[in-house]
Amino acid sequence: MEQLYSISEVARAFGVSVPTLRYYEECGLIRPAARRGRVRQYDRTALERLAYAQLWHHDGMMTLADTAAVMTSEHAPERHALIAAQHAAMQERIDRLTRAAAVLRHMLDCPADHPLSCPVTGAYIRSRVDATLAGEDFEGTFLPDEASDGRA
Repeated sequence: MEQLYSISEVARAFGVSVPTLRYYEECGLIRPAARRGRVRQYDRTALERLAYAQLWHHDGMMTLADTAAVMTSEHAPERHALIAAQHAAMQERIDRLTRAAAVLRHMLDCPADHPLSCPVTGAYIRSRVDATLAGEDFEGTFLPDEASDGRA
């Protein structure tokens, strides 16, 4: 007979809470192999599904809905399309965060006593206000000539 693990043992071993495991069940990510009384019991197959779910949800930073969609996809092309969409969205977030880090790095490194006296920050703020007052959409960027290595 295959060894079974209680819900609390699994929660502790995988670093999640018991309510999280119950929620994963509601989402269809895992299923207990049995119940002993009111206690859910998991077999190795369930633990592998949990590890697979954690790969997508924690390591791949996918939502639980996207995780469930990937886990239930039966064909590689369908799964690859889901993963490609996630990857594109993540790359967009990475690009925005990289840009934000460059802005913050500039603001930390700027020797000006006041942001408006900084040639970069002052020009950006003045251009943005001018465009707004003119009723135009502002299309400028804070660090327009950012070096390819991401430094300001």
